[in-house]
Amino acid sequence: MGARFRPTMNTSTSKASRGWLPLHNKVFLSFWCVAAAFGAYACMYAFRKPFTAGTYTTEPFSAGFKTWLVLAQVLGYTISKFFGIKIIAEMKPERRVKMFLALIGISEIALVLFGLIPPPFNAVCLFLNGLPLGIVYGLVLGFLEGRRMTEAFVAGLCASFILADGFTKSVGAYLLKAGVPEVWMPCMAGAIFLLPLAGFVWMLNQIPPPDKADIAERVERAPMNKLERQAMFRRYAFGLVPIMLAFLLVTVLRSMRADFAPEIWLGLGASVDAGVFARSEMWVALGVLLVNGLVVLVRDNQRAFFLSLAIAAGGLGLILMVLSAQAAGNISPFLFTVLIGFGLYVPYVAVHTTVFERLIAMTRERGNIGYLMYLADAFGYLGYVAVMVIKNFFKPKGQVLELFTATGWIVAIVSLVALVVAALFFARKRKSWLTPSVIGEATS
Repeated sequence: MGARFRPTMNTSTSKASRGWLPLHNKVFLSFWCVAAAFGAYACMYAFRKPFTAGTYTTEPFSAGFKTWLVLAQVLGYTISKFFGIKIIAEMKPERRVKMFLALIGISEIALVLFGLIPPPFNAVCLFLNGLPLGIVYGLVLGFLEGRRMTEAFVAGLCASFILADGFTKSVGAYLLKAGVPEVWMPCMAGAIFLLPLAGFVWMLNQIPPPDKADIAERVERAPMNKLERQAMFRRYAFGLVPIMLAFLLVTVLRSMRADFAPEIWLGLGASVDAGVFARSEMWVALGVLLVNGLVVLVRDNQRAFFLSLAIAAGGLGLILMVLSAQAAGNISPFLFTVLIGFGLYVPYVAVHTTVFERLIAMTRERGNIGYLMYLADAFGYLGYVAVMVIKNFFKPKGQVLELFTATGWIVAIVSLVALVVAALFFARKRKSWLTPSVIGEATS
């Protein structure tokens, strides 16, 4: 038997909804949620990504030191994702803001220590920097899930980490160009965004809880204890595991593209200027936001779920086409970078915006998408750590671009097969679920 859903009225109310902010207006609330989530998470990236704009090849750094820095931060970030499976699943709404600010404070202190401690020992500081940041996404997501407009809100949130990845690297590049030492550039970039981040976190805290109509359509979301998490996973394991495998592989390739963007651009024979990262990611973000955000127009939860899987598969197919064009020399460096980014982020964002959100809604499960999202994210980043270790220790032949394209072929093909397996499993299961308009007990 599935978890029983008992419709209840959420009596908690944002103070601002009774004050001067017109958050009772659905249009205003929608813009407010997107702006708050986008801004808060984009600012978080300023504490994570700017250091990758440096090369760390001049004295006193040694060859390959940047790879160790990326590995140290990603390892910390990955560990926090595993902690997040429990932390985010059990998180109470009233604790989100304090935890958000505390985590950002810890990450900035780690960046200051990165400037103070000489290399190679300061690599440990980037591990400490990544350790708290992996929890932040789940805190922001908790303000947005379980609403009729969740896909649109989370698409805006996901657009932030597409745009912010390039934009914050560009900020780091500008600081280096202005003469800031590489070891101090990361903490200075973070300091620039401290005040804006505080403002966006305040905005998040004003968002009222889902209303009765949201709960009727998407199910009330609640913290999950260990037994509830294990029971949900057992019920849908044969569908969840393939989705998470595809997500793992896409995360690996997406992270390679993000962390080694300068090296990939150089491998393509293109010149790299400070603004190229932001320009390329702007087009990726616009396309991904449009494709995934429009799924919110599909009210039927089952149709939206299977549509999101089809959209994800379409992105993977695009990757195969782009890789074929690049092998034949029929695509420009800029177009290659943009289209590969689009093909990667379409399935990556589909999981964030729709797949798990509509899975809970159509099965009427009691829980939250934070649990499923962090379960997928933890193993996704673990896979990327494995790639980094192989690259660092076993020294694969060829340049970063060659490793990236070879990995791209594997990721796209295996992920496509995994999504087909997941779709077949849930297609067989859906006959046992109630229609989206009926609230009651779901059987598995």
